Amino acid sequence: MLAAVSAHAQSLSQGVAAFKRQDYVTASRVFIPLAERGNAAAQSQLGFMFETGRGVPQNYTEAAMWYRRAAEQGDSLAQYSLGLLYDRGQGVPRDIVEASKWLNLSTAAAPPRARESRARIRDAVTTKMTRAEIAEARLRALEWAPSREH
Repeated sequence: MLAAVSAHAQSLSQGVAAFKRQDYVTASRVFIPLAERGNAAAQSQLGFMFETGRGVPQNYTEAAMWYRRAAEQGDSLAQYSLGLLYDRGQGVPRDIVEASKWLNLSTAAAPPRARESRARIRDAVTTKMTRAEIAEARLRALEWAPSREH
């Protein structure tokens, strides 16, 4: 079991290393099988690659799907990215309440160095909302619980 976890982590780090070298095709070849097996970090990376068209054709719908899979597992960066897609209506229908939900969750779970900038974006989205929409977004965020893929 430990060997499988180690191999899993090693291949994820190989994908990250390829991405940092700007070898996006190699990175996508590493991330796709990991993402399909439910690895949230690989799903988040793959979402970014589809959003930006690095190593794969740019496709917001595909990006949203990968971000959602990672976001549902509690990946805060994927939650942030999915919230932005909902705010802009890219790959998903524009939905300010859903955007705010994901941005709230992302900000709450953000590493300290990212929390302030995520809070600013979340608050900017909130300025476009009615009180009822804000309340609904907060309720959705409170009711949300991470789920593991099988």
